[in-house]
Amino acid sequence: MKPKVAFFEFTSCEGCQLTVLDTLQRHPELLEVIEIVQFREAMSERSDDYQIAFIEGSCTRASDEEKIREIRTQAQIVIAVGACAHLGGINAIRNRMPLENVREYVYGEKKDWFETYPARPLSAVIKVDAVIPGCPIDRDEFAMAVTHLLQGRMPAIPDYPLCIECKLTENVCMFLRGQTCLGPITRAGCDAICPSCGQGCEGCRGLIPSPNLGAIKDALRERGMTEEQIDARLSLFLTYQTMQMEGVTPA
Repeated sequence: MKPKVAFFEFTSCEGCQLTVLDTLQRHPELLEVIEIVQFREAMSERSDDYQIAFIEGSCTRASDEEKIREIRTQAQIVIAVGACAHLGGINAIRNRMPLENVREYVYGEKKDWFETYPARPLSAVIKVDAVIPGCPIDRDEFAMAVTHLLQGRMPAIPDYPLCIECKLTENVCMFLRGQTCLGPITRAGCDAICPSCGQGCEGCRGLIPSPNLGAIKDALRERGMTEEQIDARLSLFLTYQTMQMEGVTPA
């Protein structure tokens, strides 16, 4: 019997789900071995009978928590899809600012109309069995994750830095090219796509275990970046993780 799979989204751009659709077009054989019963981005039919749940997006409202916990109760396996679900993502940038100020800036005089609270990853609400990192996720990594699940294995992500993949692809280090990069503290697994295209890593796959934040900040300072620029660079995708390391509670 095919495993029944459902896709859900919370606060996100839904770009990772578009990548999933692209993957299914490139790998139609996956549709022969799984049964998708809920996927708002692609179908109007829906069922709450599923074993595997892929969730995109961060939790940004107290009311989201109930739905997320319902998914966890129903699903045997929950996979966080993309940087928002995995890390809190770009949504978490606001966590370093007073929430009331953020609400007023975004909604103005209608700020009390909209429910919100500090953005957080799925793992802050429920137990997550595995993650597919990135912004957006990598097509091949999603296909591999589905393959592993069908084999009874949990998808695994590298615990080494992006620099390893840059060496394997024979990229010249971005720092040696006069640019900056977060590769030394970011999980590998994307085949160093940004440095390979001449762009420094932004950290969308999250931090490696025990990252040396002090060293990367020193390297960025040596390249002429100000403290404000360094904070902005580390905040794009890594706000929630770095605040946890600092022991800071969102405002």
